[in-house]
Amino acid sequence: MKHAASVLVVDDSAATREVLERNIRAEGHRVSTAQDVAEALQHLGQADFDLVVTDLRMPGADGMELVRHVRDHCRGTGVIMVTGFATVHGAVSAMQDGADDYLSKPFSDDELRDSLRKALEKAALRRAFDADQPIDAPDGMIGSSPPMHRVYRLIGKASGAAVPVLISGESGTGKELVARAIHYRGPRAASPFLAVNCAAIPETLIESELFGHRKGAFTGATGERQGFFAAADGGTLFLDEVAELTPVAQAKLLRVLQEGTVQAVGSDEPRGVDVRIVAATNKDLEESVRVGSFREDLLFRLNVLPIEVPPLRDRGDDVVMLLKAFLHEAARQCAMDPPELTNEAIDAMRRYPWPGNVRELQNIVQRLVVFADAGVIDTVDLPAVMRYVSRGAHAPGGGLIGSDRPLREIEAAHIRAVLERVGGNKTKAAAILGIDRKSLRSKLKPDDNARALTDGSSD
Repeated sequence: MKHAASVLVVDDSAATREVLERNIRAEGHRVSTAQDVAEALQHLGQADFDLVVTDLRMPGADGMELVRHVRDHCRGTGVIMVTGFATVHGAVSAMQDGADDYLSKPFSDDELRDSLRKALEKAALRRAFDADQPIDAPDGMIGSSPPMHRVYRLIGKASGAAVPVLISGESGTGKELVARAIHYRGPRAASPFLAVNCAAIPETLIESELFGHRKGAFTGATGERQGFFAAADGGTLFLDEVAELTPVAQAKLLRVLQEGTVQAVGSDEPRGVDVRIVAATNKDLEESVRVGSFREDLLFRLNVLPIEVPPLRDRGDDVVMLLKAFLHEAARQCAMDPPELTNEAIDAMRRYPWPGNVRELQNIVQRLVVFADAGVIDTVDLPAVMRYVSRGAHAPGGGLIGSDRPLREIEAAHIRAVLERVGGNKTKAAAILGIDRKSLRSKLKPDDNARALTDGSSD
């Protein structure tokens, strides 16, 4: 159901006020009216409004003064400037002074409806940006969207259980945060929590790293190693990117889950361990089972309590909450005051699809804080693709990447733009996107990889 907003219409023409009031009420909103700025200020002092629709030219104080008052004293209120004296200069001045949109008389019902929607949406973003962090987000997690509330409920259920948990979600969504929340809210909180990125361990060493090895078990094994399972005894072992485990390591992990024992490389004696397994993946493990790269019996053992972490693009105004938190943290690390973001910059970041998710947002905010000019971040300071997606414009190299295109195409265009900016260096591109190199390779189409190679790209 559409939210009924409270709107203040300000115009010295009774006929214009009547037309605006009738059309805005037809959209389901509540409307108050004022014939000049002085009367409008009285209304604003007595009640909260979601939106002000004001004429530019009025006797006495003009609409620009009202725009500046709303900007300085009613940040959560949107403003639409309406005028019959349409000039480029007037539009620019109104937007610079804080108006959210600009309408030129005469305007159609559709134009008014679209302007109302955009202005109310921008005002809602500012309110979300200024809102306090909700109290029900566990262990430093940020977000109040319905998808995240579901994650919080599942964390609560998982923390009190002893069964394995499988966390799924795209790279950069915060799967390790979920795993830590499960551990530190449960009975094992005082015991070790160890995180292992299975994709980062060389295939030849993964068994030794996980299960340990005896001295002389292989060339280079000059001493004994206990392995992550033994080190996490009594606590929780978080296996990130579990789909990258070798077939032998998968078989040994299955034995741990079935029997509660591990066997070090080069040892004939199994060792009992009490370890809670929380695994994570950004891959479709059911598809991996179908193609034979992941054991079906292991998937059944791991997937007792599944938790899916939503991508940032599905989390609504959580983007704004995360943005605020990352701004303050980055500013604290730089020993400086947090820079301010213009409404347009906030709106652009809200609309961007974030292929690298929360990690990409945090990385971008850190760079923005370092390079913020005069303590203000505007759209011109944002990565180019963010501005193009926001406006539905053409990206460098051609091609519309606006919101009317499928997400995968927008994501691919962004990845290609980043690769081009770093000369094809996949390691740098992955760091900018906030994903690992394996995830970057999986997101690139075969022709993208071929093009990168022929263009002389490097790793």
